[in-house]
Amino acid sequence: MVLKRFILVVALLLAGLAGPVSAWANHIFIPMDEAQKEHLKAYGIAYWLLTKQIEVDWLLNYRGGSFACENAQGLENELAVRGVSFQVISAAQYTGILSEIADPNANMDIMKLEKVPKIAVYTPKGKQPWDDAVTMVLTYAEIPYDQIYDDEVLDGALPKYDWLHLHHEDFTGEYGKFYATYRNRPWYQQQQHDAEATARRHNFTKVSQMKGAVAARMQEFIAGGGFLFAMCSATDTYDIALAGLGVDMVESMYDGDPADPNAQQKLNFNRTLAFKDFQLVRDPYQYEYSNIDMQPQERGVYEDNDYFQLFTFSAKYDPVPTMLTQNHEKTIKGFMGQTTAFRKQLIKPDVVVMGDNKTSGEVRYMHGTLGKGTWTFYGGHDPEDYQHLVEEEPTDLSLHPNSPGYRLILNNVLFPAAKKKKQKT
Repeated sequence: MVLKRFILVVALLLAGLAGPVSAWANHIFIPMDEAQKEHLKAYGIAYWLLTKQIEVDWLLNYRGGSFACENAQGLENELAVRGVSFQVISAAQYTGILSEIADPNANMDIMKLEKVPKIAVYTPKGKQPWDDAVTMVLTYAEIPYDQIYDDEVLDGALPKYDWLHLHHEDFTGEYGKFYATYRNRPWYQQQQHDAEATARRHNFTKVSQMKGAVAARMQEFIAGGGFLFAMCSATDTYDIALAGLGVDMVESMYDGDPADPNAQQKLNFNRTLAFKDFQLVRDPYQYEYSNIDMQPQERGVYEDNDYFQLFTFSAKYDPVPTMLTQNHEKTIKGFMGQTTAFRKQLIKPDVVVMGDNKTSGEVRYMHGTLGKGTWTFYGGHDPEDYQHLVEEEPTDLSLHPNSPGYRLILNNVLFPAAKKKKQKT
């Protein structure tokens, strides 16, 4: 009896000295600076953890925006299989990292990732003659997504999702303004046939009218708390469609009758997300929609000197743009698209610019809010293919596992997973 009591007392003393078991649990630290071998797949690990109901700490501005979590069964094996660099650290080591981040003089903070974002990619069902950077990087990072298009949007599917991506889409109803070059291609003719059939199914007389209605539904999605991310021509054509709701802006080869000669004067810039006071390009044969997108000859930059700089934000006071600009590099190699660079003077004053080229005066990456939701526009088509042309082969991301340009896309993918923080005053 005495021996049992002695053993019990010793056990209790040891437990008291040791403290709670969780205080001694190992943590997994996933660096996102130059020490990381697979930056893009690391985002997939963060998403995988969320699906296992494991909370992830996103360490803003700490070693390139690193991730950390308590160790869990199967995690080390999953990291090894995906080739993601990581360290197993003690609770004491992690406490030291948290103390460093908490220093009021350090531009760092912790964002808790808790929710599994439900992701939709707005894309046609048929094969397109160009790739989509977002679907490629989601696939590479092993992050699941649903493909939706006009039918699903008009049938009310958007509220099922947290995050919506738009890529190389033309919301004006002009089929990418490819008429002059590609109108005899089978894929162009099929695209037009499919769009017209969808418009008829939803009782629209023109594709341009349908696309305007789709853009309006997406705007409602944002205002209701959704996250929208757009690249390439899905940025400027989206705002053009909103500004021109109810206005015939397209010529007869696209919808069977001439455009309204007063279309420019009828634009309503109060409806748009990002742009104001832009001028439409009325020539149906010109591969451009408006003067929002800066032309190569006026940009004054070419492949060898095309870069843009990411802005630095206060992690403790501006966590949203800080999350969206996490990277191991702050100078990002530029890349072209049908819409490449946004003309700065046409951007609304409440928009948060997150990346620009001050030499050419162009904006490449920006963010804004609408109602309860947010939107992000990113210029260019493929961050690792400078001038990706129609009908070219897609980029092999296994050759670019540390792409800082692709990291910006994935920052946006994880953004809806973050626990909302009250704004500091």
